Amino acid sequence: MNGSQDTPRNHGPWRILRRHEIYRDPWVTLTKDDVIRPDGKPGTYSVLQLKRGVCVIAVDEAKHVYLTEEFHYGVGRTTLEAASGGCEPDEDLLVAAQRELREETGIEADRWTSFGSVDPFTANVVSPTALFVAEGLRFGPQQPEGTELIRVVRMPLHEAVSAVLEGRITHSPTAVLLLRLHIAA
Repeated sequence: MNGSQDTPRNHGPWRILRRHEIYRDPWVTLTKDDVIRPDGKPGTYSVLQLKRGVCVIAVDEAKHVYLTEEFHYGVGRTTLEAASGGCEPDEDLLVAAQRELREETGIEADRWTSFGSVDPFTANVVSPTALFVAEGLRFGPQQPEGTELIRVVRMPLHEAVSAVLEGRITHSPTAVLLLRLHIAA
C-alpha cells in the first residue's frame, strides 16, 4: 500500500488534511481522508476507487441487442446487462470495449460509436464507465474469463428498454446506454 498523503488541499467545499490508503488490489483502492467538512467541523470521508470500465451494447441490423446474463458475486444474483468490464491502466477505452465484447459474447464489430460515459456512483465510489455501441456484427465463440459463466441474450431494443423501465435491468451503465441508444434510434 502507498500509505498516506500529508499535503492539505481543498476539494470543492471540503478540505482534505490527510489521505490514508486503507486497501489496494488490482481492482479497487480504498482511501480514508481526514477532512474539514463544509460546515467547518472535522471528520473523515472514505472513497472507493474502482478501475475505469467499459459497457458495450452490440446491435444487429434488425435492432436486436445482445446482452449478458450472469451471476454477479457482489449483488448475489443473476443480472441482465451489456458486456462490461474493467480497463487496464494504460488501455485505450475502445480497445477495452472491443476485448470485453469479444470475450463475453463472441461478437466482433465493424462500427463503434462512443455514447459518452457515466459515473454509476457519485458520493463515495469513483467508477467512470465509458459507453459504446457496436454495429456491423460478426459472431464467434465466447472467450470468458475463469470467473465468468455468461449466457448471451438477444432481444429487440424496445424490449430491453422496457426491461430497464420495469426494473429488470438494474446495471446503471447498461440502463443509461440502452436509453441513450433508444433515443438516438
